[in-house]
Amino acid sequence: MEEAVNTAAAAAPMVDAMSAVNWGLIFSILGALFAVVLGGMGSSIGIKLAGQKAAGVLAEKPSMFGSLVTMVVLPGSQGIYGLLIAILILNQIGALGGEIVELTMSNGLSFLVAGLIIGLLGLTSAMFQGRVVAAAIGGLARDESIFGGAITMSVLIETYAIFGLLISIFITNSALA
Repeated sequence: MEEAVNTAAAAAPMVDAMSAVNWGLIFSILGALFAVVLGGMGSSIGIKLAGQKAAGVLAEKPSMFGSLVTMVVLPGSQGIYGLLIAILILNQIGALGGEIVELTMSNGLSFLVAGLIIGLLGLTSAMFQGRVVAAAIGGLARDESIFGGAITMSVLIETYAIFGLLISIFITNSALA
């Protein structure tokens, strides 16, 4: 019985230390981190997939450089969306100048959710967009007149990243309200 009392007494400072942690700030920073890292990873993978296909076509048809670059950069926008949400989160919490605001765990979880929404949607949509762009580049190599259709097919996937961006903006702007 005495051991249980001693164990509880020894754990008390640790419990006090855990309650002193600003979980709202930690979750907010994690939200910004997930937004920029996952969005950037998706864009990198998507651009890699499209760029590999474009490099092969460029070796055969150097005159297509402008069209190919236009196609290859399409999956890069999801990384920009993630960066935008990260900047909005960091700005809202006062990390970009000024003073860090007092954050509740609920505030932090809202920012974490906003970052995860755009991060995960950016990751998946950019990867799949890269695959569609690579296929479209293969079609362009055979018939350059399909450029408009190739862009349209490639941009359709990005619609879902834009939906995620909008929801993340709404969550970020209302997290401290």
